[in-house]
Amino acid sequence: MRKIYRAGVPLLFALSIIVTGCNFGGDKTMNETDPPPVSYVDEGVSFDSSEVEEVEEMSEEIVTETVTRELYLLDQNGLVAPQAVTLPKEEGVAKQAIEYLVKDGPITQMLPNGFQAVLPSGTEILGVNISEGIAVVDFSEEFKEYRPEDELKILQSITWTLTQFDSVDVIKVRINGYDQEVMPVNGTPIGEGFSRLNGINLETDKVVDLANSKAVTLYFLAQNGENLYYVPVTRRVNSSEDQLKAVVSQLLAGPSSFSNLLTDFRHGVQLLEDPRYANGVVTVNFNEALLNHIEGTAISNEVLNLLVLSLTEQPGVDKVAIEVGGDSEVLMASGEFLSEPVSRPLKVNSVSY
Repeated sequence: MRKIYRAGVPLLFALSIIVTGCNFGGDKTMNETDPPPVSYVDEGVSFDSSEVEEVEEMSEEIVTETVTRELYLLDQNGLVAPQAVTLPKEEGVAKQAIEYLVKDGPITQMLPNGFQAVLPSGTEILGVNISEGIAVVDFSEEFKEYRPEDELKILQSITWTLTQFDSVDVIKVRINGYDQEVMPVNGTPIGEGFSRLNGINLETDKVVDLANSKAVTLYFLAQNGENLYYVPVTRRVNSSEDQLKAVVSQLLAGPSSFSNLLTDFRHGVQLLEDPRYANGVVTVNFNEALLNHIEGTAISNEVLNLLVLSLTEQPGVDKVAIEVGGDSEVLMASGEFLSEPVSRPLKVNSVSY
């Protein structure tokens, strides 16, 4: 039976994959609990049986074109996690994405089980101006109506939601047209802008020397009922350690014992050599303990995703090549062989409607 581990303690349950993306391959082994379908037909429109044929002819006209966006929402553990949600396609994609972060806003009927929006109810997005990689978001006064303990989560949610767009590297905040050097409630510095380099779901359970450490972002698993999804966390590591090796080492070390996060790496998994990097591809070579599926002969989708998501967060890494004992022909859970480098999925934790 497959095992998912939490901070070194086995946890047994049926698995099904929730992240799908280009080049991840393999069967989907996790099912996501979806909310009821959302209709974009105006309320109040009704049809009787005599109009069925006409409705069928009109169907192409009343179907709204949609697009998938990655929204960073709060899960049941209070962590900021991505959910790839299908939205109606419209102008001003950055502004729309932030509007879907507002509590009691348009996201309400689309929220996956266990998730909630992060911005205070009633917050209006007055505008989003993007120039030279900087997105300046102008909020109404209602933006200030949040709890102090939620401030960093809100800033991370806005930042990671907007930096999914290639044109955005850094975000700044305005309230009613006035630039904010710090966040309005708890005074978190914004300064020249906030970026993914500031991290997400920062681990604070270990005392670290900030001067001699650096941040790496890792992905672990979280569970809601029988469903699993991927959560990024930022951890400090020794600044003298090779960045790519540090990412893999920390993944193998597992999630913090103070969190509710999980891992699918078995005990005894080891790198056989330092990661090799060339032309945007990092190659990682493991011992056979990496193979935790189909009676120890194949790599699980979850292990593959954890590696690819975490390593492609590093600058310059576009793809990940997996080897076991130096062999690049690695069997996947689908029964197919993984013989080519794997790209990061376009969206994480996809939600279907």
